[in-house]
Amino acid sequence: MTHVASLTQTEQHLDQLVEALKPQGKLALIDDPKSLDVSKLKRKSLSLHWEFMYTRSMFETEDMIEQHNLLNRVAELIDAGTLKTTFGEHFGSINAENLRRAHALLESGKAKGKVVLEGF
Repeated sequence: MTHVASLTQTEQHLDQLVEALKPQGKLALIDDPKSLDVSKLKRKSLSLHWEFMYTRSMFETEDMIEQHNLLNRVAELIDAGTLKTTFGEHFGSINAENLRRAHALLESGKAKGKVVLEGF
């Protein structure tokens, strides 16, 4: 594998990610690991790429318009049914019990997709 995107728990899965990548591969991530031993990337000359959706606007980069273009393209793909929601669990109306249940799922580290509460 030449490219891997790690979207969550990179710190926990770093060894497997490095193992899966071919030499000179690229590891991209969007999460915020507390610590990440990047020395594990050296042996295979892997490169690390972080993505943060607000970088362009925060720093007013020369390519800032690309964020607009990307969002328009995503909207087109959603409208066409090509991209699907990341909806995972719906816990109903917000109340103490449903909030506890949703929070327990998130703390377990086993949530897949978005956790939804409604009625704010």
